[in-house]
Amino acid sequence: MDEARDFEEFAADATRRLFHVAYLMCGDWHRAQDLVQTALAKMYAVWGRLRQGEDEPTLHAYARKVLLRTYLSQRRLRRETELVVAEPGDYARSAAAGGTSPDLRLTLIAALRELPPRNRAVVVLRYLEDHSTEATAEILGCSVSAVKSLSNRSLGKLREILGEDRELLFHD
Repeated sequence: MDEARDFEEFAADATRRLFHVAYLMCGDWHRAQDLVQTALAKMYAVWGRLRQGEDEPTLHAYARKVLLRTYLSQRRLRRETELVVAEPGDYARSAAAGGTSPDLRLTLIAALRELPPRNRAVVVLRYLEDHSTEATAEILGCSVSAVKSLSNRSLGKLREILGEDRELLFHD
């Protein structure tokens, strides 16, 4: 199989999950699409080297790492001059919190938007993507203690933001 076709198959397989993570990170449908496209473009540029000896789970983990680093990099360099006015699509309503009402899902997404980018990345990776502390630290390129600290601060902030809605969001 040639490299271009191999990459196309990988991208088709990875895009939906990458978009899910990107949307939860940035809270904007179009920006999430741009992030996924940029991350895949970066991977395509080095695909021949990446593909040598790497298995699928490793490539998917690398794709998430590229996506998150791209997001954090863009957040540092970007000035927030755009005003988002469109309502989130159906994907946003189904992506955030499995068995809860759409209003509560949107509340969770809005609460995530209030966290700083690195804090949001930790919450998404640890609690929505279910990565270990060590895996989250590796993806973000920081120490395990930094992940624990960011996690504690982020959860405290989310508790504060969500208030009474917190009980409804996480009730089984």
